[in-house]
Amino acid sequence: MFAVVEIAGMQYKVQPAERVFVPKLSQDIGGTVKFESVLFFADEKSIKIGTPRIKGLSVEAKILSHVKDGKVTVFKKKRRKGYRVKRGHRQQYTEVQISKIG
Repeated sequence: MFAVVEIAGMQYKVQPAERVFVPKLSQDIGGTVKFESVLFFADEKSIKIGTPRIKGLSVEAKILSHVKDGKVTVFKKKRRKGYRVKRGHRQQYTEVQISKIG
C-alpha cells in the first residue's frame, strides 16, 4: 500500500512506517500532522486516482525531528570590476514518520 501526497507544493510517495524529509513544518516534535492532499492511492485490491485530490482520504504522520541540510555556497564574481559576493544557505527540513494512510 502506498500513496502520493502533496506537501508544500511537492509530491511524495509514502508508505506506512516510512520516514520522509519534508520542508519545515511549524508543529512541535512528537506531535502528529495530517496531510489531506492525497493525489493517488494504491493497495493490493484497488487503485484510486484523484481529480486532482481524493476526497475523504488523508495521511497521518508523527514529527520526529527538525533538521538542516548541508551548506550550499553561492559565489558571484565579475572579472576586472572588483565585485565578489559570497553567501551560504542551509535548507531546513522536518523528518516525519508515516503512521497511517486512510
